[in-house]
Amino acid sequence: MKQYKYKINGNLYNVTVNDVEDNIARVEVNGIPFNVEMEKKAKAEAPKPVVRPVAKPVSKPVAPATTQSGIKSPLPGVILDIKVKEGDEVKKGQTVVILEAMKMENSISSDRSGKVVAIKVSKGESVLEGTDLIIIE
Repeated sequence: MKQYKYKINGNLYNVTVNDVEDNIARVEVNGIPFNVEMEKKAKAEAPKPVVRPVAKPVSKPVAPATTQSGIKSPLPGVILDIKVKEGDEVKKGQTVVILEAMKMENSISSDRSGKVVAIKVSKGESVLEGTDLIIIE
């Protein structure tokens, strides 16, 4: 049994991998059981999981719109470095985060000028595509 913690779009998920039999992994996400079927591919490719829920997940409330803008991860990867701190003024095009994806370092730049009001990730954290990294107002 292995346990992982993931933060996806600001939400924390506790994932427990209970056991793996052939190409079926039995996992729990925040206590909700799932059977994850991994496709069998050619030897050169890694298996891609196919999630089939066992129980119906509870829907999440929608957050109200704000004047703040989040810089989102353009692809899944690991945060190598955070180049700004909360309270810093940033300019459009300024590098704010270094993200490692597919063994390459990617500089994530601000899409607008403003003040950093929140940093939603930390060094070494794994993120998915679309995860909020930095919030700018």
